[in-house]
Amino acid sequence: MSIKNLERIFNPESVAVLGVSRKEGSVGYTLFKNLVSGGFKGRIYGINPHVNELFGKRIYRSLAEVEDSVDLAIVAVPAEVIPSVLRECIKKGIKGAVVVSSEIKEHERLDREVFSEAQNAGIRIIGPNCLGFVITSLGLNVSFSSSLPPAGNMAFISQSGALCTAIMDWACKERVGLSHVISVGEMLDVDFGDLIDYLGNDSCVKSILLYVESLTNIKRFVGAARSVSRIKPIIALRAGKGEVRGYGKLFYTESLITEDDVYNTLFKRTGIVKVDTIHELFNTAESLSKQPRPLNPNLVIITNVDGIGFMASHLLSTRWGVELPKLKQETVRKLDDILPPYASKQNPVCIFGDIIPEQYVKTIEVCMEDEEVGGIITIFAPHSITHPSDVARAISDTAKRLTTKPIFAVWMGGELVADALSILNNESSIPTFGTPEEAVNAFMHMYFYSYNLKLIQETPKLIEGRFDKKRVESIIESFLRDKSPAILPEVDSKAVVASYEIPVNSTEVVTTPMEASKVARDLGFPVVLKVHSPDLTDRSSVGAVAFTLHTDSEVVHAFERILSNVKKLRPDANVLGVTVQPMMMEKGFELILGAHKDPVFGPLILFGAGGSMAEFIRDIAIAIPPLNSTLALRLMEKTRIFNLLLKGFRDIPPANVDSLVKIVVNFSELITDFPEIVDVDLNPLYVRGDSMVVLDARVRVERTEDRSPHHLIIAPYPDQYESYHTLKDGTVVLLRPIRPEDEPLILELFNTFSEKTIVYRFFRLIRVTTHEQLVRFTQIDYERELSIIAVSQPPGREKILGIVQLVFEPLGNRAEFALVVGDPWQGRGLGRKLMEVCISIAKERKVKLLWGEIIPENIPMINLCKKMGFNIEKKNGSVYAELRLE
Repeated sequence: MSIKNLERIFNPESVAVLGVSRKEGSVGYTLFKNLVSGGFKGRIYGINPHVNELFGKRIYRSLAEVEDSVDLAIVAVPAEVIPSVLRECIKKGIKGAVVVSSEIKEHERLDREVFSEAQNAGIRIIGPNCLGFVITSLGLNVSFSSSLPPAGNMAFISQSGALCTAIMDWACKERVGLSHVISVGEMLDVDFGDLIDYLGNDSCVKSILLYVESLTNIKRFVGAARSVSRIKPIIALRAGKGEVRGYGKLFYTESLITEDDVYNTLFKRTGIVKVDTIHELFNTAESLSKQPRPLNPNLVIITNVDGIGFMASHLLSTRWGVELPKLKQETVRKLDDILPPYASKQNPVCIFGDIIPEQYVKTIEVCMEDEEVGGIITIFAPHSITHPSDVARAISDTAKRLTTKPIFAVWMGGELVADALSILNNESSIPTFGTPEEAVNAFMHMYFYSYNLKLIQETPKLIEGRFDKKRVESIIESFLRDKSPAILPEVDSKAVVASYEIPVNSTEVVTTPMEASKVARDLGFPVVLKVHSPDLTDRSSVGAVAFTLHTDSEVVHAFERILSNVKKLRPDANVLGVTVQPMMMEKGFELILGAHKDPVFGPLILFGAGGSMAEFIRDIAIAIPPLNSTLALRLMEKTRIFNLLLKGFRDIPPANVDSLVKIVVNFSELITDFPEIVDVDLNPLYVRGDSMVVLDARVRVERTEDRSPHHLIIAPYPDQYESYHTLKDGTVVLLRPIRPEDEPLILELFNTFSEKTIVYRFFRLIRVTTHEQLVRFTQIDYERELSIIAVSQPPGREKILGIVQLVFEPLGNRAEFALVVGDPWQGRGLGRKLMEVCISIAKERKVKLLWGEIIPENIPMINLCKKMGFNIEKKNGSVYAELRLE
């Protein structure tokens, strides 16, 4: 479902509590007491056939007795009564419900049936088994907690009700402002994705904080997070499970991936900041709300105690893998003019002795001028000479002037620094911490928020491949005829990956020693022999592989030895023969490139150090397909071996990174195209300079009802919307969805716009020239919006002639359109064709109302909409075109 009717839950005019009780300490008593005493201005109704009055409020026997409409129902009744209560809500026309009741498992089937009935009636349900929620600005407390925290702009969503209670109690004590505290419970209906969508559209919410144990609708979560994280930070704390899945799996990739790896990757791909503690959760949110985001991780530490500065530096290195940058010579020279000779002008900058506040201020100013500096942490430990408050006031005044980079304050101590902390907290926007560790962690979380957003918005290189999909389909189908899962033999596995332009080692299957000898001579010595069996993943452990064979006799003996070893150690293995392959004699890097289809998260791609020691070394990174060139490169960069690939190692030359990126992108395309692929190991993937070849490959497939790309949690490029069209003047154009790689072409299109066209499209005269502006048009989530461009075809260079944008609203069933055609191509029928495509896609996506806002002066667009059946209406100085598609 969409976020429709969540407004009835979080901004209700009336609330009914079903299951009100007179028994102090009971759920019904506590919920009603908190609602009545919280300050909510709307209508409140209590429902219980055995209670007449409570807290001065009339208690009704049933919902039917309530004459007025009810927006929100709080259900606090025994599990066996829930179905009848929800059916009462349906009859009453209630559109929002919170089910706090627990222990429903023994009634699970019945409950799920009635939940389905409620959803069909349009009721949105939070829970069951939840604490409820609090909205501080409304004084709305429909939770078990009597603590109502101060109003603020941070929203907290949690799967743990107990944590919600603890957070609210802590927020009251520490005076931490919160806008919403929401306990989601078992998420039978409303889940994290719904709430992120809703709160993302709430202008009073500046950041969204999550406590996550598990996720339900992954696609909805991903779509919501990718959309909202661009406009406000989402910060997540998760109870991680980092256990390796275990040795002995048939596929290295499956055994290497942990659940924590998957969540970390998911959060990064969606722009979410992942933290490890509750303090980090709130520290990061506060810092992001008060300070500009750092553009790089180059942190400068300014302190009056060198030991504390080195402690901060050590944490930065050990936890984050980042070293303090060296200051530029010009910066050091300026510090020499400010600080006494005995002060340290290197990073950390240490101002020893009897300092004066102006020295702190000037030091900050000089470091802020250094364009390579990403942010500053000022650390102060009190002593008998300099008063902490004087330094705090000076820094507070400075921070009001210097607003381009983040500044953090660490004032260490207790009573001696209490007044200084009050100044920093109340008179400035500087995040203030008691320890350098807290400040370093907050800075790095802020940086990675910027980094993750940049990753989402980066423009990748265009990589095109010619893939033999029919060959892969044929191979997979041949192994799934009996509908049971199958592990493809090595030769077939290599044929699958080779069909996607991934180079593989020549491999021949033989069944006799003499045949092996002949093939070895044809391939050229030296060669490698391996048992050919889908049941053996670690051939070395059973003596089923032989390397560096130079002669016929060595090949014959190796053949016989391999079969003998397998028969002795793995008599159950299905042996199809022995493979003969050329031996790579020059040293190279051994990598692993793999995939695993997770039952919850869908396909995952793994890259890292490979070979037989891959599980022990565990230098890997994972990504969620589809991958473009930028995402493939970022995947590789997260591994330790990537630095060796860049620089080379001893007598192994550097790898051709562009070629390796292409292999990873092609592999991602393979996984995207075939939902039947469950597991893949390309291990080792041999890399030496420009030479790259898969030496061993294993693929597991199984029958599935999924069709590409619906097995992915992130929608890939929707090529089904590609089509050709001929304009009135004979110009042939390709109509297709926009891609991130189209950024340069979009800029060229915008450069063709006259001032009139710009105003007609954007309602005012603007210039779209920067990367940050352009990515809003090219970096889109295809599930939530779609832009169809018209691209000119050869002869001549590709150009975008026009674009129609279609944005699907989170409330569901509605979509907004916007259309613009470049000035040189107006009047050729392109606008009408783009609108026809737009309407067709809207119908396919089950949109009921397609609408657009048009500036009144844009007569051609208004006339086009009239001809295409839109209803035209003038409202608030604009023209609105609406087309009902039901």
